[in-house]
Amino acid sequence: MKKIRILTAFPEFFDSPLKCSMFQKAQDKHLIFFEIMDLRDYTADKHRTVDDKPYGGGPGMVFKPEPLYNAINAVKEKSAGSCFIYFSPKGRLFKSGIAREFALKDDLTLVCGHYEGIDQRIIDNLIDEEISIGDYILTGGEIAGLVFMDSFIRFIPGVLGNEESLHNESFENSLLDFPHYTRPYDFRGCKVPDVLISGNHKEIEKWRAEQSLIITRKRRPDLLSNE
Repeated sequence: MKKIRILTAFPEFFDSPLKCSMFQKAQDKHLIFFEIMDLRDYTADKHRTVDDKPYGGGPGMVFKPEPLYNAINAVKEKSAGSCFIYFSPKGRLFKSGIAREFALKDDLTLVCGHYEGIDQRIIDNLIDEEISIGDYILTGGEIAGLVFMDSFIRFIPGVLGNEESLHNESFENSLLDFPHYTRPYDFRGCKVPDVLISGNHKEIEKWRAEQSLIITRKRRPDLLSNE
């Protein structure tokens, strides 16, 4: 069973998402164990303070090092081999291939910052990897953490009902996905492409491959840079 710990100042953020869809299924199958750790439990003052003003001035607040240090050490006492990940715009850009990498790890600890981020000394000394989910800014690392987990747990054997679906998705083989259709055949005058109801599986696969290439060339030509 894989262990995923989440260090956050907003543990309630995860109450609903981890009870839905693949997250719940993975837990029901005993494939993943989630542990939400409230950073405020690792503070020493009566106000349970996790942030403070940044040295050098400027807007926003920065997560103090002490609560993070205490929480990370608590994890290490339970699991010395956990990989500590911090979500940051300065991190390695998250892609499908990286998701596959993390799906192979048995113990992960996700550090969710907020505001202007966390004290750099924690990053320098206790974080194994910084991950960015895209070139934009979020309020906190909790949303990034959900994206990260939702992406990589799909690659854990047994999580998906049909694992063949992993091979027919966007970014597999550097292509975007082909169009999908379902019943009814005729929806308000728009009909399903005839090839998909032909029963000719060879032609269907050919059509899907062609569509993937057309869509990728039009919308994400950068994915075909090695073509």
